[in-house]
Amino acid sequence: MIAPASLPPLSLYIHIPWCVRKCPYCDFNSHAQQGELPEAAYVAAMLEDLDQDLAYVQGRPIQSIFIGGGTPSLFSAAAYAELFAGLRQRLVFADDIEITLEANPGTLEQGRFAAYRALGINRLSIGVQSFDPAQLHKLGRIHSSGDALHAIASARDAGYDNFNVDLMHGLSGQSQAEALADLQQAIDAGAPHISWYQLTIEANTEFYKRPPELPQENDMLAMQRAGFELLAAAGFQRYEVSAFARPGHRARHNINYWQFGDYLALGAGAHGKISDGAGVLRYQKTRKPEDYLSRAPSRSSAQQRVAEADLPFEFMMNALRLRGGVPRVLFSQRTGLDWSVIGAQVAALSERDLLINDGSMLRCSERGFAFIDSILSEFLGSE
Repeated sequence: MIAPASLPPLSLYIHIPWCVRKCPYCDFNSHAQQGELPEAAYVAAMLEDLDQDLAYVQGRPIQSIFIGGGTPSLFSAAAYAELFAGLRQRLVFADDIEITLEANPGTLEQGRFAAYRALGINRLSIGVQSFDPAQLHKLGRIHSSGDALHAIASARDAGYDNFNVDLMHGLSGQSQAEALADLQQAIDAGAPHISWYQLTIEANTEFYKRPPELPQENDMLAMQRAGFELLAAAGFQRYEVSAFARPGHRARHNINYWQFGDYLALGAGAHGKISDGAGVLRYQKTRKPEDYLSRAPSRSSAQQRVAEADLPFEFMMNALRLRGGVPRVLFSQRTGLDWSVIGAQVAALSERDLLINDGSMLRCSERGFAFIDSILSEFLGSE
């Protein structure tokens, strides 16, 4: 076994699979709420599930927790109090742990943010997507623009100085001015972190069956450039492909993903990644909530050891998303492979001005970000 001191940082992902209704663009493991949510049973199932995975911890404290969905803000503060009591009995939380909860503006109750804050949930991710009423309707969202602004104000009133606002661009019929107006409203509302990502049509969604008409590629590129300029002028740094933060507000949990760190998985459909003496293990929990609750047949539906030849691609797929890149030494630390495994590819891509390798850091060049898929293909099946 690798000594705990040499293992990557450890985070925890928790999945709450229920939502009020499924959005037409969503391909996440989410299920429309039918009647009262089984909060107590689901919390008990997750804690029982964690008991089976404690060997993955390997003596490490939990650096961050992310509660995603679905719509985690459907669960009451009382349910999270029970969950966190159980987590703290089984895990050691880092003193400066970041705990994020996803919240949708249309599912909030007065006072709920303050109750979450009192439990130690110190970061929110608010799923706004757009402030435009017409776009909210097209996206199947159940909140209004006013609801979104109220949710942001409520977060600030509850003492949250660290929260994210999710916004989409490249929406059906959306003009550049409309996309920039969404960004400006989030900036004016005081968001310290904005995730601004392009709408993509995923399989197994309503939009895949009936695709909306999206902006042309040239219009999309112009929209993105204008958005990047607006965010930069407002003091936001683009530190990842679609993540923008004011100083001191980067998402530590997501950075652990991108730096090929480890994370435990709890909840229906949750994915985990663990490093051990045998390499890197990826695992997934059973997707259907009813199966997860009944433990039929097991809460772990799939486990797969990442092949050594696939590790360079997996590492680069995450690390090259970061605009500042990663320390070179992380490659060997996180994969167990020698730098020589990827040295030739990195050198060739650097010669083509696609990667920047200054001896200590590795990152995409500005030109490289436009060809990220081609760059990653160079690391497929590396030996």
